[in-house]
Amino acid sequence: MLDVRLPGRSGLEFQRDLAAANRDLPIIFITGHADVPMTVQAMKGGAIEFLTKPFRDQDLLEAVGVGLARDRARRASEKASAALRERFEALTPREREIMVHVTQGRLCKQIAGDIGLAEGTVKVHRSRVMRKMKASSLPELSRMADKLKLAPESR
Repeated sequence: MLDVRLPGRSGLEFQRDLAAANRDLPIIFITGHADVPMTVQAMKGGAIEFLTKPFRDQDLLEAVGVGLARDRARRASEKASAALRERFEALTPREREIMVHVTQGRLCKQIAGDIGLAEGTVKVHRSRVMRKMKASSLPELSRMADKLKLAPESR
C-alpha cells in the first residue's frame, strides 16, 4: 500500500522506481488528494486499486485479497518458468539442438540428414529430451519451447 503523498517523494515516483528496478509488486494507492490524471498514471503504472479517503474497510480488504492472489499467481508462474529453464539447462548441447529441430516439426530422418547423425541416434536423443523435459507429447514439448523462446540455432 502506498500513499500518493509520501515524505520526500510521491507514491507515484516510488511506483516508477519499483518498475525501473523490475520489482513486480501489487500496489494499492490510498490518498485523500486525488485527481483523474493521478489515478490514470497510477493505474497505467500497474496499481491494482486506487482508493480515495474515506473508503470502506471492505474495499481495502478486497483490494488486498486481489493483490495477494495476483502476487501468488505471479510467483507460481515464475517458479514454473525457473523449473522449466532448469530442465532445459540439464540437457546436453546435442539434446538442445535436437529439441529445437523437433519442436519445429522436423522428422527424425530430416534432423539426422541435417546434422549428420544416424536416424536411430536422433530418436534416442529425442526420447531423452522428452524424458528430461518431462513432456508427455510433442505438442507439450513445443509449448515448452515457446515458453523458453527457443529459436533455431544458426548454421
